[in-house]
Amino acid sequence: MIDDDKRIAAEAAVAEIRDGMLVGIGTGSTVAFAIGAIAARLPELRKAIFFATSIATEQAARDVGIPIGRFALASRLDLTIDGADEIDPALRVIKGAGGALLREKIVAEASERMVVIADASKRVDRLGAAPLPVEVLPFARSFVAARLAMLGAEPVLRMADEGAWRSDQGNVIFDCHFASFPDPLDLAAALQAIPGVMGHGLFLREVDAAYIADEGTVTKMERNTT
Repeated sequence: MIDDDKRIAAEAAVAEIRDGMLVGIGTGSTVAFAIGAIAARLPELRKAIFFATSIATEQAARDVGIPIGRFALASRLDLTIDGADEIDPALRVIKGAGGALLREKIVAEASERMVVIADASKRVDRLGAAPLPVEVLPFARSFVAARLAMLGAEPVLRMADEGAWRSDQGNVIFDCHFASFPDPLDLAAALQAIPGVMGHGLFLREVDAAYIADEGTVTKMERNTT
């Protein structure tokens, strides 16, 4: 069962948390299992402080008694645990299906260590099968869509029942599909150069390790720092 794999991957990552740490909690279905695992360890993590990457994660954490700090007052974290939409052998990741990619990127950058948790379906040889989320200032929506198309993307505006889906920052998201996915480093640089792009789901150097579960077995991938 995929949910069983998500759970054991989450539990393996949560085992890295030590009392007194400042810990970021990501967003998504796999992270929901990490929230449960953290809640189970609260008696031994009394001095740890946790920081949520989305309003939804904050509410889910508070519902099970996890203390959530104000990230606006934090300049660095010890550890962040988050999910992934795709992860390649070099620990490069596409994220953002849950819509929290901008906050996730900020929290990841603030963290001494970022750990990703996933089931085996998220492991790929090459990024690009999953759509790449790009968060965009609503004012620049049409302009950015045209620039994304110039990069070879088919940008699809993420929708909700009431219209365009909005992030916690009030921005819109384009889910970008590519017939042929560009070099990730070049694409990240090109996206960052477009005025109106607030963030994108390419995490190319932030991830330090990944716990990936496949039919009940967890494999740990660690970034080679030598």
